[in-house]
Amino acid sequence: MAQRWYSTVIFGCGNPIMGDDGFGPEVIKRLLSNYSLPHEVGAVDAGTGIREYLFDYLLSEVGRPERIILLDAVDMPGKKPGEIFSIPVAAIPSQKIHDFSLHQFPTVNLLAELEEHTGIKVEVLVAQIEYIPEQIEPGLSVSMKNAVPVACDMVLQAIRSAESVC
Repeated sequence: MAQRWYSTVIFGCGNPIMGDDGFGPEVIKRLLSNYSLPHEVGAVDAGTGIREYLFDYLLSEVGRPERIILLDAVDMPGKKPGEIFSIPVAAIPSQKIHDFSLHQFPTVNLLAELEEHTGIKVEVLVAQIEYIPEQIEPGLSVSMKNAVPVACDMVLQAIRSAESVC
């Protein structure tokens, strides 16, 4: 199937069979099923394969997006479960570099290089986990379930804000 160009691509990162790590894919699922995204905005459940998606979009014949929004779950001190906040690429926690969602240091380097060398704006919207199981356990905690529609609204607001600047 041919890829089409989007000015903004939203990627939901995470593993839905590992508790709250499924936050990103769940937000994408809700965006696609409950909202009407603008024609120039794409939403992708990247699961645990964000690097491959980034390379696909960067090497696409139809052109690079102008903006990437990443949705993921994190464990950051001082945050409440289900709290949603933005972080710069450089602030991605070190445990995430080797952990379950942004999945390897080269991805973090790639994101930083995208911002620095291509002009693609990279935004990282994250939610504070309540629980990541030791073994396979699908489903979000209550606090993360409640965070999903809030994240959808935040993504839509970010899209509207970017459109009004144009």
